Amino acid sequence: MSTPHNEAEKGQIAKVVLMPGDPLRAKWIAENFLQDAELVNKVRGIYAYTGYYNGKRISVMAHGMGIPSIGIYSYELFKFYDVETIIRVGSTGSLKKEVNLGDVFIASSSTSFSNYADEIGVEVKNNTLYPTKEILDLAIHTAKEQNIDFYIGNVASADAFYNKYTPEEFSKKYNNALVVEMEAFGLYANAIKTNKKALTLLTCSDSLVTNEEMTSSDRQTSFNKMIKLALSVAEKIA
Repeated sequence: MSTPHNEAEKGQIAKVVLMPGDPLRAKWIAENFLQDAELVNKVRGIYAYTGYYNGKRISVMAHGMGIPSIGIYSYELFKFYDVETIIRVGSTGSLKKEVNLGDVFIASSSTSFSNYADEIGVEVKNNTLYPTKEILDLAIHTAKEQNIDFYIGNVASADAFYNKYTPEEFSKKYNNALVVEMEAFGLYANAIKTNKKALTLLTCSDSLVTNEEMTSSDRQTSFNKMIKLALSVAEKIA
C-alpha cells in the first residue's frame, strides 16, 4: 500500500518515527545514527529511511515546511502506516534572549492561528494544542538522565516565516512563546485526531533577538544532542 506522497509499502515504516523538516537532515540522521538503514520513500524528495538504533526498529522521515506539509506526511503515517509515535526533530528561532543558538527546547504546548485543527475536526482552546503527556514526561526524564540542558514551554507555530512582529510582539501574541517554528501545531492536531502519540523537540538555530543564526549546513548536521535525545526516547518505546 502507498499514498500519493509515500511509496513505502505497509510494514516498511516502523512504529516510531523521527521527523525533521529537511530531507537532507533525514538522510544525515539515517546514515549517522541508524544501522542497516533502508531508503523506503523518495517521492517529491521527501526521504524516509527505516533502520535500527540499539537493536530497536526506528524510521526517520522528512516532513517539509509548514503545517500543511507536516499535516499530510504525519497524518498518512498515523492513518495508513500504523505509526504509533512521531517525534518531530526540528529547528527553531528564539524569541527570548535567554534561549541561545544550540539550546534544546521541548515543546510542551504549541500555539497557532492556523485553521488546520478546525478543518480536521480537532477542538482547540486558546489557540493551543499539547503533545502526548506520556512522551513529554519520558523526554524530560531522558534529558535529565543524559545531562542535557533544555528549555521547556510554549512554541509559536507560525504560518509566515517572514512576518511583521518584533520578538516581544510575537511572544505576546502567541501566549508567551519562548521560540517559534512552523509545524508542531499540525503534528499535535494529527496525533489528537488519530489517537496516536506525538512530541516536538527543537534546537535553536537562530535568534530573532540577537539576529545570530546557524548556517544551513550547521542546521543539517549539528543537532546531535536533540537527535540523541529523540532516539533514546524512541528506543524506550519502540
